[in-house]
Amino acid sequence: MASTYNKMFPVSWHELHRDAKALAWKLVAGGPWQGIVAITRGGLVPAAIVARELDVRLIDTVSVASYDHMTQNSGRILKSVSPSVIGSDASQLRHWLIVDDLVDTGGTARIVRELLPGAHFATVYAKPAGKPMVDTYMTEVSQDTWILFPWDTEPQFAPPIAAANAPGAGR
Repeated sequence: MASTYNKMFPVSWHELHRDAKALAWKLVAGGPWQGIVAITRGGLVPAAIVARELDVRLIDTVSVASYDHMTQNSGRILKSVSPSVIGSDASQLRHWLIVDDLVDTGGTARIVRELLPGAHFATVYAKPAGKPMVDTYMTEVSQDTWILFPWDTEPQFAPPIAAANAPGAGR
């Protein structure tokens, strides 16, 4: 694990759904929304939930690679949005939502904001360094926290706390 992450914040499917739906409640007043651009991969599930709640049917994706496991890099666009979205003038883009699961340092957000200036950027979770890059977020977490999203984890056996702390256990 990278030394910059001192805490783990596991998020279940239920919690993610609840938080993405709460994000939609915050966004409904800013609509109507013409469409959503989901940042892949993390923004796909939140974007689907937000799209359902806001009754938005036009969804595009932009793919930005900015993480290698728990190490963040500078980021690069692997797939851009369709030309019809990019071709929109700034006044049209304000009716588009960009949705991601998380803004961390703001690197990915910067790249997508340059691509879609004027669009409304929303994330489910935000860290302090990236928070200024988004317009709307649901939950703030500390910068030194790694969020364990449900698509990155799997259920497995964990020994009871008492067994793990018994004299001679694991030593």
